Amino acid sequence: MIRRLEVKFKDGFVDTRGERIKRKIANWLGIKVSKVRVVDIYTIDANLSPEQFETIRENIFLDPVTQVASYAQHHRDKNLVADFDYLIEVGFLPGVKDTVGETSKGAIEDLLKRELKPNEAVYTSTQYLIKGENLTKDKMEHIARDLLANELIQHWKILSYNEWQKQGIKPTVPKVEIPHRPEVKEIDLNISDVELIELSKSRQLALSLADMLTIKKYFQNQAVIEKREKVGLSGKPTDVELEAIAQTQSEHCKHRIFNARINYRENGKTEIIDSLFNTYIKRATKEIEKNKSWIVSTFWDNAGVVRFNNNWYYIVKCETHNSPSALDPFGGAITGIVGVYRDPMGTGKGSKIVAGTYGFCTGSPFYKGDLRPKMHPRRLLEGIVEGVRDGGNKSGIPTPYGIVFFDDSYIGKPLVFVAAVGIMPAKVRDESSHIKRIDPGDLIVMVGGRVGKDGIHGVTEASLEHGKWITAGHVQIGDPFTQKKVQDFLLEARDMGLYNCITDNGGGGLSSSVGETARFSNGCELWLDRVPLKYEGLDPWEILLSESQERMTLAVPPDKIEQIKELAHKHAVELSVLGKYTDSGKFHVLYEGKTVAYLDMEFLHGGFPRLNLDAEWEPKLEDEPVLPKNVEHNDVLKEMLSRINIASKEWIERQYDHEVQGGSVVKPYLGQDNDVLSDATVIRPLLDSFEGLAIAAGINPKYSKIDTYHMTAYALDEAIRKVLAVGASLEQIAMNDNFCWPNPIYDPEKNPDGKYKLAQLVRANKALYEYTKAFGTPCISGKDSMFVDGYIEDIYGKVHKISGLPALQFTAVAKIPDVRKCVTMDVKQPGDLVYLLGFTKDELGASEYYEMLGYVGRNVPKVDAKEALKLYKALNNAIEARLVASCHGCYRGGLGVALALKAIAGGYGLCIDLAKVPTNLIREDKILYSESPSRFIVTIAPENKERFEEVFKDLPFSCIGTVIQDKKFVVRGLNDKKIIDLELDDLKKAWQQTFANF
Repeated sequence: MIRRLEVKFKDGFVDTRGERIKRKIANWLGIKVSKVRVVDIYTIDANLSPEQFETIRENIFLDPVTQVASYAQHHRDKNLVADFDYLIEVGFLPGVKDTVGETSKGAIEDLLKRELKPNEAVYTSTQYLIKGENLTKDKMEHIARDLLANELIQHWKILSYNEWQKQGIKPTVPKVEIPHRPEVKEIDLNISDVELIELSKSRQLALSLADMLTIKKYFQNQAVIEKREKVGLSGKPTDVELEAIAQTQSEHCKHRIFNARINYRENGKTEIIDSLFNTYIKRATKEIEKNKSWIVSTFWDNAGVVRFNNNWYYIVKCETHNSPSALDPFGGAITGIVGVYRDPMGTGKGSKIVAGTYGFCTGSPFYKGDLRPKMHPRRLLEGIVEGVRDGGNKSGIPTPYGIVFFDDSYIGKPLVFVAAVGIMPAKVRDESSHIKRIDPGDLIVMVGGRVGKDGIHGVTEASLEHGKWITAGHVQIGDPFTQKKVQDFLLEARDMGLYNCITDNGGGGLSSSVGETARFSNGCELWLDRVPLKYEGLDPWEILLSESQERMTLAVPPDKIEQIKELAHKHAVELSVLGKYTDSGKFHVLYEGKTVAYLDMEFLHGGFPRLNLDAEWEPKLEDEPVLPKNVEHNDVLKEMLSRINIASKEWIERQYDHEVQGGSVVKPYLGQDNDVLSDATVIRPLLDSFEGLAIAAGINPKYSKIDTYHMTAYALDEAIRKVLAVGASLEQIAMNDNFCWPNPIYDPEKNPDGKYKLAQLVRANKALYEYTKAFGTPCISGKDSMFVDGYIEDIYGKVHKISGLPALQFTAVAKIPDVRKCVTMDVKQPGDLVYLLGFTKDELGASEYYEMLGYVGRNVPKVDAKEALKLYKALNNAIEARLVASCHGCYRGGLGVALALKAIAGGYGLCIDLAKVPTNLIREDKILYSESPSRFIVTIAPENKERFEEVFKDLPFSCIGTVIQDKKFVVRGLNDKKIIDLELDDLKKAWQQTFANF
């Protein structure tokens, strides 16, 4: 029986969702509507009695105080009749994960105390009742397509009031019904080179001709054929094998660009680089860890492991989810955040997640250019914000830190960074918790969600530029509730010693998780017909590669299997035995008792040619601009504060719960009104200890316009500055590096600047090596995401390739020995002295100030690690001695912006003298807005002046002003005349007005 339940607010209660949609319709689409009401629809497809349906209505879906709910149609139930002109109803397409529907099904089972059948389900949709003058079907179509729905994953209906009165809306069930009997196909590779390439394209394998020829050669090997014939296979690969190979060898999984041989040319000299990863990233960390006993595990597991104290480790991983978020921002982002949680969950013996972070790079939400991206940057931003919000908040995991960066180069493909921090006991049952092992005979066990078509080809399509040929098939939607149950189950199973090894089912699904973990035992036997499915009709290769979410793979000793099954039942977690690990040397996959894949482990993981690439560095330097002689500094500062990469983005950060789990120390927002963003946040992962972790990130893609070498150095220095500013120890800062790069593979027609982009990547890696070593801040884990490119039509229908600015984000997680000594950025009291630490240089290339004036320039900020280290150590000592009242780094916008934000946060004025700034600059605007790195603004109590200055003796620092009682921001120029004289309220208004309507 199918029943449709409609739920809405009673008249008299504010429909906040409706009001928000009303504002968006006006602000985003320019359509005036007078009223929007939202109705939640639950279509229940289950064999239940009328009494059971009524019990469900009353006890699950209805708040009787604020809501009304009915199984009747609107026009038949007076309680649900609404005053509207048009109705838009949006629901999921068949096969798209409906997390609320699945949770609702679970709630019904709990209430009725019986399980529903596999073909019984709850499907959700949302109805928008819209009223206004001069509304038309065309306007409703515009609202549906460009605001309320994503046609890749959703469908919608539009009815006028009269149409609705006549016909109502019949219940629809988006059930997946695949009229297809699962089959395994053999693929003939005895074809021409052109046909091999076409095969790769048609199956979305993202394999090169060299890869396809390697596969062809393997299957023509007589010794291979003889072994295959013994298990019932021929010399032709099955589609299961071909897809598994493509997944394993994808750029996403094997990082083939970072492991390529590169001929790098610069200044007429050629250098051969044998793997960027080994030469720069891994090598730097290996050299650093010789002097860092706190580094436990790097680069081989799902995440890096660092010693927190004698009894605990912490785990850090940052990922990107760019391609899926470009298609479905909400689904891509929520899948990204819950997916990165599974990395620490699957590291070592498994950890508890204590924090998540985010980073978004999108086009300007105010974009009005001629290009027409499939989704406007504002809507895309809204979706990824909500995705990360739901992923964190609904998982019970705090999201205390994030960054947002805008540049229109990202309208082709956005960047979505998501990070997770976990905590894990140093020992589990007397064995170091970072160790993994698998014994031949251990059972392959999958726990968590069921498998469907969602996510198929995720890793291969993520290895392509974004265009019309990218499908919606690799979009998934995460389910935080299911994953929370899985995590609770796994932590208990870990402590009971019920498994030997754990990993997550991320990119590539079982093909990846089993294929990778099978390397520990050197073989596996995987039974695909045992995999629990969402619906019937999936081919075996689809089951193997599906990236359906919330799944983990375990290696369980046979004598522990009954015990772990009982524990899974206790936690209401689905658990399936899918095979066993072997020492056969084979990746052996069966379906209904027949072998469908039989590949040598050595070939699967290492039998492919490496890329040979060319890189050529030719600096694209612009001239330094001639700046205007007369500057109205009051107006300039207010305009700087209102720029989109500086202005307050409180509307984003306020959506994230940072207090859950109770460990928050330094909050995301600080100051008198708690509305100015902190340099970093600090948490206590263990509530019985005052030891803490500072979390922050550094990124500035704009500097890539000049030189990615200095972009990289600055991003690293920024991340370090941010954690130091709250009191972290310089002695223990662990980094995650995340490269997001446009296509760096040269093609004379499709990618003519590929050599330059690859040279940019080389220079970034060189800087990473040199500066992580200089600062002693190792990268313990990381990720690269290539192909940040998109193809977009303009208003005339012409297609343009848009490549995102090369970006590198460093996520820093640093130990704080005692959180009671933390400092924050807001000025504390009148009379305190204001100091600037560090030297200000003529470094405004690609700065906010130059960009505001329409320039790029060439004097990119450059990090002097040797001098910075001296300053950083002194700052550590000053904070440790409790000489510092407040501390804030100088970032985008430079000194002027940093000072203004300190004053806004503290609610007290500042009187600043530019003549006292350590600098050799003679222009006041350059002193105010230079973005020279390695600088801090510190305030101290006057009685600490002598001791403080002794700590910084022989370093570039100066007392540049005082904190004053008046709520004014006053700056005297080089000739002692006031050049800025503004009320703090005016500064705050300028800083907050940009996104006031979001």
